[in-house]
Amino acid sequence: MTDLIHAEIKVTGQVQGVGFRPFIYRLAQQLNLPGWVRNTGAGVEICVEGTSSQIDQLLDRMHKEAPALAKIESTSKEISYKIIGLNDFSISPSQAGKAHTGIVPDMAICAECLIELFNPNDRRYRHAFINCIYCGPRFTLTARLPYDRANTSMAQFTQCPDCQAEYDTPSTRRFHAQPNACPKCGPQLKLLDADWKPIPTDDSVATTSPFHRVHSMHHGAQSAPYGEVRLTHDPITLTAKKIKTGQIVAIKGVGGFHLVCDANNAEAVTRLRRRKHRDEKPFAVMLLNASSAAHYCELSAAEIALLETAERPIVLLNKLPTCDAQLPGIAPGLSSLGVLLPYTPLHYLLFHELLGKPAGIDWLREATSLALVMTSANPGGEPLVKDDAEARTSLANFADAFLTHDREILHRCDDSVMKWQGSAPAFIRRARGYTPRRILLPFSGPSILACGAWLKNTICLTRGNEAFVSQHIGDLDQAATRLMLEETVHYLSDILDVQVEAVAHDLHPDFFSSQFAQNYAQQNNLPCIPVQHHHAHIAAICAEHCHTGALLGLALDGVGFGSDGSAWGGELLHIEGTTCQRLGHLATLPMPGSDRAAREPWRMAAAVLFGLQRGAEIATRFPAQTAAASLNDILQRGLNCPPTSSMGRLFDAAAGLLGVSQIQAYEGQAAMLLEGLAQQYGAVPHATPGYNFTHETLDFSPLLSTLADCPNTGYGAALLHATLAQGLSEWVLRAAAQSKISHIALGGGCFLNSILHNSLTQKLQAGGLSVLNARQLPPNDAAISLGQAMVAMQIVGQK
Repeated sequence: MTDLIHAEIKVTGQVQGVGFRPFIYRLAQQLNLPGWVRNTGAGVEICVEGTSSQIDQLLDRMHKEAPALAKIESTSKEISYKIIGLNDFSISPSQAGKAHTGIVPDMAICAECLIELFNPNDRRYRHAFINCIYCGPRFTLTARLPYDRANTSMAQFTQCPDCQAEYDTPSTRRFHAQPNACPKCGPQLKLLDADWKPIPTDDSVATTSPFHRVHSMHHGAQSAPYGEVRLTHDPITLTAKKIKTGQIVAIKGVGGFHLVCDANNAEAVTRLRRRKHRDEKPFAVMLLNASSAAHYCELSAAEIALLETAERPIVLLNKLPTCDAQLPGIAPGLSSLGVLLPYTPLHYLLFHELLGKPAGIDWLREATSLALVMTSANPGGEPLVKDDAEARTSLANFADAFLTHDREILHRCDDSVMKWQGSAPAFIRRARGYTPRRILLPFSGPSILACGAWLKNTICLTRGNEAFVSQHIGDLDQAATRLMLEETVHYLSDILDVQVEAVAHDLHPDFFSSQFAQNYAQQNNLPCIPVQHHHAHIAAICAEHCHTGALLGLALDGVGFGSDGSAWGGELLHIEGTTCQRLGHLATLPMPGSDRAAREPWRMAAAVLFGLQRGAEIATRFPAQTAAASLNDILQRGLNCPPTSSMGRLFDAAAGLLGVSQIQAYEGQAAMLLEGLAQQYGAVPHATPGYNFTHETLDFSPLLSTLADCPNTGYGAALLHATLAQGLSEWVLRAAAQSKISHIALGGGCFLNSILHNSLTQKLQAGGLSVLNARQLPPNDAAISLGQAMVAMQIVGQK
């Protein structure tokens, strides 16, 4: 007889809320292994007794056949020859303990649930909250770990006998699917008018659906024989009618409310812009499938794959020439359109209704021109609205109706935004679907709370060699956003069971995030570590690539508080460990009006004209700007004109000189317009350099002089990008040769510009450098918290 062994196996990673335990249960049964599996604070524990061969097969198949959403990071095994006589295989109750596991992000509805959703014979037919172990909300409804129903906002919904039986049966897709429910026992939709009163009863609709029978009775309809049931109030049907007639509906989803209207209806889009005070900033649109996206955009196979991932981000796609005429006012003046596919059952039900309730499921793959504006429901600059009380007050002047439900959203979470850049996807905003997925660091260290920057704020908590970066919080100039920062700090530290040992923040003393960090550190008697803004940009990229050696860093952004107290933003750095040396920077430009110059590109253009000894032209070139008449004198006297080395301000200056933008309606608009013009124009040769070097300074004054007299905006935009890439690559390669460093990290919001990013990356790689780009986080200020944590971990660890 083959000798038996007793094995205790511990698995860490994304192994809770992804169907891992029932997977192990089925695997153990197939291998005839008795024992048990359970969730713990650290991950999953497995105990089995069998032959060495059986246990090896279990481990091998566990790694090869794990559920699609599972991410195994480590496995340990302890072997004993003391057999205790385990019988059968069971799933044991979860064991509490110090949390070492992660939180699973929210995922789109899976194919199996989608089939059930539109099957009239299924008891979950048209159930807006259908889910299973492979899909549905996770992070946004989890209060604490381990991920069990009692620790989620589904705790208030008692499962009916049928749902409970599925939940308790390991062979089903809904075994321990914590949001499991059906129309009998789950959350319910309701549609309210602008005054939060129930929408008047719709015309009766006959149905023979068993779901409709239950649904009608739940809503108080009189009972009737099967086949004669009357559905008197279907919120989905009424919502679709409102959208068809040009109304704007606030819809409660997974991470908060969206404002939704018909994207093909120019009048509805205009009204939404007026109500939201969003004159030019682009809207994202939801389309049924990738085939539908081809009506409006160019798509590569990689972009289609990105659109269809379970994370379902908004993906920026290049517009077709006909796009703006088909979707008027959606993304004015830009070359790209933000597209996302449905990711909740509710989204699919809405499309089904708007398309006339087609039978079966083949319609899900058919192309349609139907497009819905799907924009975050929030007053300007404030966090996403997540509950009814907030919606009733904050969205009172935005929506004509509210489609809401009674499942509580515990954590607001915006849609993620991505685009395909070079050879890989890049984040513009990392949120739903990805947050708070951990980032593994190159070393373990003390637990750090890093509080991020002012714009695009995120916070980061470290635990051992893991970094958890929060969802997008936003710009900290609103009281509600500041409150969200505080709430996120407390939630993440609690759910991850982290005892913070040090706090990190931006060098700028006036940032709310810096002040919060200092107060938090003082209250908890912790060391507080300031990290220079651009050092953090580069350190974030080092962290996600697990790079610990010396490297060069090129940080290009709008602004960051420099170690000399001035406004930096075009920096060539040498990074090694905790040290950061500024090797060089872009030639400085004055910012007339200080921060106001960041919103008004004409001011930066005026600064360039002044530097070219052409200050007398300012008033005549910008007659619409009342301050233009006096700006030459102000620049001569140097009044409120601080210098900046910012690449972002250089883009603004170019936009002003070319007449592309004088006043920005939203952050980065001028640079985005220039990128679109350059993309449309195509490549340009540049016979003359357009830049020069003075000691450690890279000066693009010759380029700006050319742009000041360029009559063709498309050519000027293309020349700008080509010259910047050439000058920056030459600058970096010189520094690499002098320092004998072979790695360069590219960080800062300017690297969201795909033309600059791709061209510069290619030139640096051709020059022999290994280029590290942002991949797990955006390159902009959303990554600052990770960089701060990376630096602070090393500083505290050295003490």
